[in-house]
Amino acid sequence: MAKNTLPLPLGFLASGIHAGLKSKGKLDMGFIYTAHPAVWAGMVTKNAVKSAPARRTERLLKSKGPLRAVVVNTKYANDLTGKQGYKDADDTGTWAAQALKVKANEVLIHSTGVIGVPVPRPKIQKGVKLGVSALSPLGGEDFSKAILTTDLVTKTSARPLMVGGKACWMMGFAKGSGMIHPNMATMLVYILTDAAISRPLLDKALREATNRSFNRITVDGDTSPSDSVVVLANGASGAKPITKVGADYKVFLEALKAVCLDLAQDVIRDGEGATKFVTVTVQTAKNDADALLAAKAIAHSPLVKTAIFGADPNWGRILTAVGYSGAAVDEFKAKVAIGGYALYDGQPRKGWSRAKLKTILQQKDVNIVVDLRLGKGKETVYTCDLTDGYIDINGKYTT
Repeated sequence: MAKNTLPLPLGFLASGIHAGLKSKGKLDMGFIYTAHPAVWAGMVTKNAVKSAPARRTERLLKSKGPLRAVVVNTKYANDLTGKQGYKDADDTGTWAAQALKVKANEVLIHSTGVIGVPVPRPKIQKGVKLGVSALSPLGGEDFSKAILTTDLVTKTSARPLMVGGKACWMMGFAKGSGMIHPNMATMLVYILTDAAISRPLLDKALREATNRSFNRITVDGDTSPSDSVVVLANGASGAKPITKVGADYKVFLEALKAVCLDLAQDVIRDGEGATKFVTVTVQTAKNDADALLAAKAIAHSPLVKTAIFGADPNWGRILTAVGYSGAAVDEFKAKVAIGGYALYDGQPRKGWSRAKLKTILQQKDVNIVVDLRLGKGKETVYTCDLTDGYIDINGKYTT
């Protein structure tokens, strides 16, 4: 993974400050600003219950105007907070716009944290002033820390790219650890680039990249009401704008896909209470749709995930999950392997060792491969184990 993510792309500034939302001086508000108006695209949670910031994001996406800034607060999700929540989100946008001397509809507002608790307006307003004054080309690290909730580590990724002979830079930040489920969106993700690209092509690229990354991960099967994935392209590199699907677009798309996959996998590795990173691949399914159904069923299964946590060699749970997934399956044709160790081929493999499988399941990275031998469909989903740590975190989340 690309971890050399600083400095920011040209034209971008960032900051992370303590506004008093969290205790002990922890960074709790993050800011991004671009001096050059940015073309942007985004995807918002499909949860029918949406936070005020998420609905505001949807509204701004429809306006198709440029973006100049992003403001993120943690601790309070501003979801299920009534009409006051919408006023709070709009007012935060106005405060930031005034401080930055831009338009309010050029400022994106995001919130993450506890649901059903109004944001503390005086602290947010003060935080906006502090965050704007702290903006810096080297503020990416503080921003990455300021947007975290139950996350244990920051999540960043970057890629260089050449567009029309010009060197460009793309980097991304993410927060996410729980309420992670493939049904856009399930986290907060910000991807910045100094390349230039048309709005339709940026939207097309983001959707393709998201489908192969953020929509292929699951921690707990819950989809957040608050979260979004956005990408900003400000063109500050001076590269010729990408306006058609061609060589430059393909370079841009590959960089975006790589950054998104890095961040998505980092979210899984930092899943709440997680101790193991699990890759589930279903291949030779009837078609890709069936492969995805089967892979998601395995990755979502609490029985599979708890077995992996306990290194319990109970591999039968895997094919059982495929059986209820809705995908076509013939248990007499299917094959199952974990960590390259063949366990089932129409029937249990003779002489398979429980001790050997237990050793494989004790590794931090676990790979599950299921061959259905019914066609050419193939999909991969990423997940983590389900642990008592997850229960402890979420059983005490608000206390």
